[in-house]
Amino acid sequence: MIKLGCHVGMSGKEMMLGSVQDAIRVGANTFMLYTGAPQNTKRKELSELRIDEARALMRENNIEEFVVHAPYIINLANCVKPETYNIAVEFLGLELARTEAMGSATLVLHPGSHVGEGVTAGVDQIAKGINSVLTKDTKVHIALETMAGKGSEIGRSFEELAMIYDKVVYNDKLRVCFDTCHVSDAGYDIIHDFDGVMNHFDKLIGKEQIAVFHMNDSKNVPGAGKDRHENFGFGHIGFDALMYIMNHPDFMHVPKILESPFVKDPDNAKKSYEPYQYEIAMIREGVFNPNMLEDILKEANSF
Repeated sequence: MIKLGCHVGMSGKEMMLGSVQDAIRVGANTFMLYTGAPQNTKRKELSELRIDEARALMRENNIEEFVVHAPYIINLANCVKPETYNIAVEFLGLELARTEAMGSATLVLHPGSHVGEGVTAGVDQIAKGINSVLTKDTKVHIALETMAGKGSEIGRSFEELAMIYDKVVYNDKLRVCFDTCHVSDAGYDIIHDFDGVMNHFDKLIGKEQIAVFHMNDSKNVPGAGKDRHENFGFGHIGFDALMYIMNHPDFMHVPKILESPFVKDPDNAKKSYEPYQYEIAMIREGVFNPNMLEDILKEANSF
């Protein structure tokens, strides 16, 4: 069975227990979460996260693994502001410890932006930061996310990720998070030639290094370099291409995570509705529902 899930929240009194409950509610058998708000470093104590209860509920529902995503504020590629870089390194170390304590083996990390100093300088900074936190005994893998190529972000090409691998001492602790929207936006033809793209990736890094897929459609044409997600099957990548990746025999064991936008209410700009239960059901059935977005709005407005 496909390991299929989505991003879930973690807040309030329920914390991680609520995250697992949300995953179960939408029909997921894996999930991804942040350990706190992705825009800041404020974090609750581990004792407040209800980890044991969450793990017990996972076992009861045959959810074997989940993924943690590092916050956006971690920019290991920053070559301009030492204070920003130092905070990023320190917080990455803390996030690794929290990820292990919560029971995940994978921490997804945006490689970072070199803020105008160039790819080589940015890669050197990223490797320096990762080398500061990884040891031979680290139990969590850092999964470098493939990026769309906007601004000065690093990771827009497989070659850039390979450069990081080459400079990290304990690179056996590295993995890759393959984001379909980002890869398409970066110019790789995963729509018509996913296997060719993967052969290229395999030669540079190794396809066994992919620890998680972010299964996102794109609002943009391939090569746009913009990074704007679309609901599954409704974007420029499309249902058939995404389902080919979803069911690819080489990656059946790899968690597939949806990061789809919420569906906006056309009559109330303040309201939007979670699509994951509908998307997961559609994916499990294997048949595209062109009316899914209307169905979501119709059901939401029936209450």
